[in-house]
Amino acid sequence: MDPADYDAWYATERGAWILAREWRLVRRLLGLAPGASVLDVGAGSGRFTNLLDAAGLAPVGVEPDAAMRAFAADRYPHLRWVGARAEALPFADGAFDGVLAVTSLCFTADERAALAEMVRVSRGPVVLGLLNRRSALYRAKAGRGGYRGARWHTRGEARALAEEACPACRIRTRTAVRGAVGGWWARLRERLEGERLGGGAFLAVAIEPPADGAA
Repeated sequence: MDPADYDAWYATERGAWILAREWRLVRRLLGLAPGASVLDVGAGSGRFTNLLDAAGLAPVGVEPDAAMRAFAADRYPHLRWVGARAEALPFADGAFDGVLAVTSLCFTADERAALAEMVRVSRGPVVLGLLNRRSALYRAKAGRGGYRGARWHTRGEARALAEEACPACRIRTRTAVRGAVGGWWARLRERLEGERLGGGAFLAVAIEPPADGAA
């Protein structure tokens, strides 16, 4: 996908609403104080990396696609960008206070290896954004357009994946974006149903290490 076309979607009414909903959820699950270092895995065009920076965090964006990475570096030249695959992150153990990966696992060849790497380099929470197979979006979009080739998870599958990567960790799951059009009905459903119910297209998973750091 052309990076400019991909990024332009966030400027649409629907894209802006979905971005805001996803960001609100993952930011709260990260729960990191300003100044904390965060690795954004699969940063794409850099939207979430920039939001991390605007929130006072210290992000590093990792993106394997050279065109996407160049676009992000041109758009946000004040941020650090690294070319690497999620399955082989070029950082030391516990190098970051937290890790964010929005839909990265949905397109990696080996999701288990990628998640193991994210857990390895984080001394704090790892927050994933996944595509929910128990959602209206799956029924409407699976296998089509930008979702072609994507991996979709149920909440149970996501939890099992997280528990395998970090057996001693606390795992939390939430969902958002129940109505992907972003109209008044979607906004009302978000307020009424909350994020604990499972029907949202955006499935967020927080993997939180024990307080003593043992995993």
